[in-house]
Amino acid sequence: MFDYLQIVPLFTAFFVALILLVVMTPLAHQFGLVDQPDIRKRHHGMVPLTGGVAIFMAVVVASIVTDVWMKNNPLFFTASAFIVLLGMLDDRFELSAKGRLMCQFGVAAIMAWSAQNYITSLGNLFAVGDVNLGIGGYFFTIVCVVGVINAFNMIDGIDGLAGGMSLVVLLAVVCLLLLAGNDGAIMEPLIIIAAIVPFLAFNLSWKGFRGNKIFMGDAGSMFVGLTIVWLLVDHAQGGAAAFRPITAVWLIGLPLMDMAAIMYRRARKGQSMLRPDRKHLHNIFMRAGLSSNQALVAILFMGSLYCLIGVLGEVFAVPEWIMFWGFIALLMVYSYIIQNIWRMIRKFNKLT
Repeated sequence: MFDYLQIVPLFTAFFVALILLVVMTPLAHQFGLVDQPDIRKRHHGMVPLTGGVAIFMAVVVASIVTDVWMKNNPLFFTASAFIVLLGMLDDRFELSAKGRLMCQFGVAAIMAWSAQNYITSLGNLFAVGDVNLGIGGYFFTIVCVVGVINAFNMIDGIDGLAGGMSLVVLLAVVCLLLLAGNDGAIMEPLIIIAAIVPFLAFNLSWKGFRGNKIFMGDAGSMFVGLTIVWLLVDHAQGGAAAFRPITAVWLIGLPLMDMAAIMYRRARKGQSMLRPDRKHLHNIFMRAGLSSNQALVAILFMGSLYCLIGVLGEVFAVPEWIMFWGFIALLMVYSYIIQNIWRMIRKFNKLT
């Protein structure tokens, strides 16, 4: 690991992000790139939405200056630039959900078609051999990319959640790469981590960073979603794959399940599945009495358990079909609990 661990790119990403987060704050107010409180957003005052832009630019600068990542992934940065621009426009002008979705499909096509980073096999999910997708893998990948981007966008509802969940998943990817002996690839997720950490310092108002709250914005949540799905597909496919496709699904299992449960509930009520509301997992925790920080810790702990299951399944070579049906069973349990959470809480309160 230490032979491949390069400190300069990590320090570059960290300090560039730190500087940009400070420098871009007055610019955010000047150009109207700020988040104002409303019925869904209970924060105080106008908060800059420049966290995601700073993270992206820090990763770009670190990759160009140190030549660690950019030389091998120019199309990743092309797709990322488009998704960050889309997020900035959405943060500023509140684009329509359908328009935003169409643009996301275009970005996903860059990854699948142009970069040829797409899902060719789902693994042995049914105990009858690998499920190979052929040309259908392009279209399946595009749908998956859009799904993951929106899963991380939807989960970004309280301070530290999207950034913290990203760190959990990226650290799990680092762990799996090390276990697979693919040490040379660990700098990719580590550079993203290095850029996210200073953002979390401002976002969570760590000691020394209080009074300068910054939000990630749609630009940031969509960028980290794209980054994570890009890395997962890249390292879960091909002969040199570091982990199996079902392991990748477990790593992002909590954001996926939260999105699936929300969309299912909206569809049952005849509402648009893209309609925003205050019924996400973090909203449920807070309405149940937890503070924002307590909800953050609880959700990150849950996300870590999902990642741990994925990593342990890989380490102990648990059959893919067991991992797959275990995930489906947990998804059904999760969805049932979310749909009936208030009735279950009332019954619990009566018993106590």
